[in-house]
Amino acid sequence: MEKIISNLILISFFLVLSISCTSEAKNSKDNNSESSVNSDLHKIEFKTALQFTTAENRNKPFELSENLLIADFNQPEEHFPTIILDAQKRFQTIEGFGGALTDASAETFYKLPVKAQNEILEAYFDKEKGIGYNLCRTTIHSCDFSSESYAYAEVEDDKSLSHFSIQHDQKYRIPFIKAVIQKAGNEFRLFASPWSPPAWMKTNNNMLEGGSLKPEYFQTWADYFVKFFEAYQQNDIDFWGLTIQNEPMASQRWESCIYSAEEERDFVKNFLGPTLEKKQMGDKKIIVWDHNRGIMYQRAKVIFDDPEAAKYVWGTGFHWYTGDHFENVKLVNEAFPDKKTIFTEGCVFPFDKNKVNEWQWGERYGKSIIMDLNNSASAWVDWNVLLDQNGGPNHVANYCFAPIIADTKSGKLTYMSSYYYLGHFSKFIRPGAQRIICSSNNDELLATAFINKDNSIALVVMNQANREFQFKIWLEGKGTLIKMPQHSISTIVINEVKGKK
Repeated sequence: MEKIISNLILISFFLVLSISCTSEAKNSKDNNSESSVNSDLHKIEFKTALQFTTAENRNKPFELSENLLIADFNQPEEHFPTIILDAQKRFQTIEGFGGALTDASAETFYKLPVKAQNEILEAYFDKEKGIGYNLCRTTIHSCDFSSESYAYAEVEDDKSLSHFSIQHDQKYRIPFIKAVIQKAGNEFRLFASPWSPPAWMKTNNNMLEGGSLKPEYFQTWADYFVKFFEAYQQNDIDFWGLTIQNEPMASQRWESCIYSAEEERDFVKNFLGPTLEKKQMGDKKIIVWDHNRGIMYQRAKVIFDDPEAAKYVWGTGFHWYTGDHFENVKLVNEAFPDKKTIFTEGCVFPFDKNKVNEWQWGERYGKSIIMDLNNSASAWVDWNVLLDQNGGPNHVANYCFAPIIADTKSGKLTYMSSYYYLGHFSKFIRPGAQRIICSSNNDELLATAFINKDNSIALVVMNQANREFQFKIWLEGKGTLIKMPQHSISTIVINEVKGKK
């Protein structure tokens, strides 16, 4: 009976819309350009739609619904849930999606059988068989997600950094990153973040528990960034960008360092920016703040209001650990439209093996990604891509979840719901895509939409309700009806280019 009612609803929808299946546009130009989004904004038509869905209590992630019927849809109803798309109004361009290639991820990776290693690389970095990650983060020496605390220059007062060495990273992290690059291909980009300068550069003489960078070591610390990039380049690893300091307002029991907004401004203006330019590294994207959304506007304002500092900075990074405050992302973009915003870290914690399969984790990710993208974020980068059965390794026992959890004893991989929710964005919204108008008349619909460089449109919609949800899509006088199971996420690909998914 439920199936009959559902079919009657579908039939009545298309009768109301005066069913008229679309035909191919006459004399249409080839819109499959890979270099840029087609500039002929009047040629976007609603021709085809494919729906990929992942739902709680179903064992078919990215389940495909084909042959969605496209019909004339001139006037949306006021009270029937509808998402209205306008591909002629475009906003930020996407840099990419990804996660962090930490010491913990790398060490866990190499404790697994080769078969599991290959599965992880494919799951994350293959655009067809996996979710197509292309933008990742790594650390400059240790963070909490390392098996021990270490720096690349441990000799005290070594201002020339003559003892600088990345030998520690040769065991796990560098081979892991190189394997990722090989799998991901030419689109892959990497940025780096320090959690703390070496202890001898700091006021507390400790890499852990906060402290600040001593003024006499500002130049040495800027040189340290250069040494890091040069050493990794010698290992065939190049960097797209960097953040100045991970969470510069947090004094943690792990690696941490405090900067006021003025200190961060002056460091980039007088030391880091000029040093990178002098070393022909001025093309690297410098990201400030790299902390929570709450006070990100004040941090951005102090730096971007100073043109001598702002000229070196690409954008503002942010995390999600204290409240949502999504509106602050938009405010930074509106006030400084020539600068980018980027989500640089988020995870769920504390680790509990009994909660790995809970669906709420994916919905936490999905909501944040949609809201951040709709408020101007150009990229969204998760925390650890991989952790072990204890949520580590972590040298201060700050154990957390990751989208893939690996049992290093059995070799078993567990995919959390967060992996699939992330994939509904990264797999379908590709680098170079632009956000378009995605307007909803229903508060239960969380959605965002992007037009890719091949002119396909990726609409991502979440249903967090305890019931099935139906809604219509409107685009330039055409429409279709979409059904979503309870607690699910769907990506609807409009005008998919054949041979691509």
